[in-house]
Amino acid sequence: MTPAVRQYLIITGNYWAFTLTDGALRMLVVLHFHELGYSPLEIALLFVFYELFGVVTNLFGGYLGARIGLNRTMNIGLFLQIIALGMLTVPAAMLTVPWVMAAQALSGIAKDLNKMSAKSGVKLLVAETEQSRLYRWVALLTGSKNTLKGVGFFLGGLLLMAMGFQGAVLTMGAALALVWIASLLLLREDLGRSKAKPKFSELLSKSRAINVLSAARLFLFGARDVWFVVALPVYMHVAFGWNSWEVGAFMATWVIGYGGVQVLAPRLTGLQSRRRSVIFWAGVLTLVPALLAVAMSSYPMSQLILVSGLLLFGVLFAINSSLHSYLIVSHARTDGVSLDVGFYYMSNAAGRLLGTLLSGWIFQIWGLSACLWVSAAMVALATAICVKLPERPTSEVRNSFASA
Repeated sequence: MTPAVRQYLIITGNYWAFTLTDGALRMLVVLHFHELGYSPLEIALLFVFYELFGVVTNLFGGYLGARIGLNRTMNIGLFLQIIALGMLTVPAAMLTVPWVMAAQALSGIAKDLNKMSAKSGVKLLVAETEQSRLYRWVALLTGSKNTLKGVGFFLGGLLLMAMGFQGAVLTMGAALALVWIASLLLLREDLGRSKAKPKFSELLSKSRAINVLSAARLFLFGARDVWFVVALPVYMHVAFGWNSWEVGAFMATWVIGYGGVQVLAPRLTGLQSRRRSVIFWAGVLTLVPALLAVAMSSYPMSQLILVSGLLLFGVLFAINSSLHSYLIVSHARTDGVSLDVGFYYMSNAAGRLLGTLLSGWIFQIWGLSACLWVSAAMVALATAICVKLPERPTSEVRNSFASA
């Protein structure tokens, strides 16, 4: 096993462990506070700091990673998640909205430090000429992460029923502490540290490709979270009468399948032009929430229509997400890669923040069909933005895939 592969496996293992707790915590918070009588908008507000601090963390985390190394930013992220989980182990009377929002703020910082470090680290382990390998490694990292996030949703619903809220978060915190200790011992010390110390003026990307991808990413992930974060689990609980176990199981299945498709995305998109691929797959995705919104308006209680439509959305969204994740790593500069990746995932976090707020607000006032219409509009905007995406040099793409 080469040193690069060993580091890739350590990075992936850290990312997996973190993702399990992140997915489980999100499901725990949504279901637990819904059971306590919180409205959909109030539940959405619990995640505001999680997403808001993710925006800030991605912007400054990329700078920090270039200055001190990605191993340190990844380990800081793991440690902050342990602290966030510990904050939620307090007695139920202390779980006030400000306290939970503060814990979610720490978790948001932790999640995006971890993600930025993992995605940036992969870029540094693959030669510039091996674009096909980079695409496969990024797809594997991203897809497996999302599969485990789905397992985390399932785990969250299960732990809530088996241990209660405090018992669940305490167990996850103890397990993540063991992963953090292992990461401190095994992760390479100089990974991702820029040779030339970056300046604050470099935080905002000057690359057209990075800026286009970042703008498209904002609307793409807003389109998912506008129905996924709050509206869907609450709708299934209220309209279909599903319990927390059933809601958690469906959300888990959706994200697990989504992650699996992400891993297969390099095979599904083939060797087409990456720019054409992004525009084509985003255009197809636009149709799904629009058609599903029409169907749900006519048959609001049909579980088959909703489940089938959202599964199709998951397949197409996974392909779009995997293409975007590869392209941002591919277009990012090698020295100081975390600056470009951090800027891009700042837009990702902004999209999640926008989607989360809209999910609670729109669902509470107009219902799930309205959330789906907004989702379709956001994907359409992402598609239009991708038209401006420049191509990578043709010879580089051809040569890299010819060696695959």
